[in-house]
Amino acid sequence: MTFLPDWPNAADPLLLFSILLLAGLAAGELVQRALRLPRITGYVLVGALVGLFSQRVFGRPLMEDARLFADIALGLVLFELGRRFDFAWLKRDRWLMATGLTESAATFAAVYGVLHLLDFHAAWAAVAAAIAMATSPAVVMLVVRDTRSEGQVTERALCFTALNCIAAGITTTMLLSWLHLEYKSGWMSVVLHPLYLLVGAGVAAWVLARLLILAGRWCGKRETAQFVLLVGTVILAVGVAEMLKLSVLLTLLLLGMLSRNLDRHHALLNIEFGYAAQPFFVILFVVTGAGLALADLEAAWLPALAYVAARFLAKTLTLLVLGRLNGFSLDRAWLTALALTPMTGVAVILVRDTTSFYPELGTPLASTVLTAIALLDLVGPIATQLAFRRAGESHPEEPRHG
Repeated sequence: MTFLPDWPNAADPLLLFSILLLAGLAAGELVQRALRLPRITGYVLVGALVGLFSQRVFGRPLMEDARLFADIALGLVLFELGRRFDFAWLKRDRWLMATGLTESAATFAAVYGVLHLLDFHAAWAAVAAAIAMATSPAVVMLVVRDTRSEGQVTERALCFTALNCIAAGITTTMLLSWLHLEYKSGWMSVVLHPLYLLVGAGVAAWVLARLLILAGRWCGKRETAQFVLLVGTVILAVGVAEMLKLSVLLTLLLLGMLSRNLDRHHALLNIEFGYAAQPFFVILFVVTGAGLALADLEAAWLPALAYVAARFLAKTLTLLVLGRLNGFSLDRAWLTALALTPMTGVAVILVRDTTSFYPELGTPLASTVLTAIALLDLVGPIATQLAFRRAGESHPEEPRHG
C-alpha cells in the first residue's frame, strides 16, 4: 500500500538526531556513574554501535546523514576555543607560542619518521603526520567543562590545543600542493588551491568577525541577544565555509580569535554555549564514534599504535624540555602533555577533507589515522580528565553556575 512509509529508508534527519541524542546521553551517563569515566567515552562507544547498526539497516554510513549536526557542533567548539586565544597573553609569555609550535613540529617529525620506516608513501605519511599535530578541542573543552577545571595546566592545554589545530590545518592545506604534484594536477591546483583555502578562510573569518562585533554593539550587553547572535554567526560561518569549500577548522578558529582580539571596546560578552549547545556536542561524539574505521582495526592496528606512540612521545618530550622556559615544573609539563592526548573531531574532518580529493589512494592514510583516532577516542578523554585531576585543577563536585 503506497500510503505506508518505506522501510528502512524512512528515517529523516530529525528522527536521526533524536535517536543519536538520547542514545548518546544514556551511554554517557552510564559510563560516568558506573565507571567514573568521562561521558565522552560513552558517547563514542554508543556511536560506534549505532554506526554499525545503521550501516546494516539503512545501507549507508550514519555520518552522511548526521554530518551537518557534527559540523555545527565542531564549529561551536572551535569558535569558543578561538575566543580563549588572547594575543596579549602570548605577547606577555613569549615562550608559550614558541613551545606550542615546537611541540607541533616535533609531533610532525616523529610521526612522519615512524610512518616512513613503515614504508608509507612519503606524501601520505606527511599528511598523516600533519593530522597528528592536532589535539581535539571538543574533548579538551568538554572535559574542562564537565570537571570545572581551572588553573595553569588547564589554560596551557587549551592554548596548545588551539595552536595544534591551527598548525595541523595550515600544514595539511599546504601539503595539498604536494598531493596535486603527485597526481599530476595542473599548476593552478598546485599553487592556487592551498592559497585559496588559506586566504579564503582568513578573509571570511575577518569579515564575519567585523560584522559580529558591529552586531554586538547594536545588540548591547544583553546576554540572551548576544547568545543568539554568537550561535547564529557560528552556524553562518559553517555554512559559508561549506558553500565556498573552505576549511571549517581554520575559518571557525580564526573567527573566534579575531572576534576577541579585534573587539577593542569589548562589544561582545564572554558567553559560553553551555547547556544550550550540549545536544550538538553529544551528537558530535556519537557521530565521531559512528564514523570510526572499526573494520580496519585488525589490519591497521600496528601502524596505528606506532602512530599514537610517536605522537604522544613527541608532545611529552617537547613539553618536558621546554616547560622550564614557561616557568613550568616537570610534573605540570607532563600533565599538560597528557591532557593533549585526544585527537577526535578535528582529525576526522582533516582526514575526510584530504582524502576527498584522491580517495583511490587515501585508504592507507584513512585506515591508519582513523584506527589511531579509534584508540584515542577511548583513552584520550580519560587521559585529559586524569591530567586535570592530578594537577588539582578539577572540581567536579562544585555546583555549576549559569
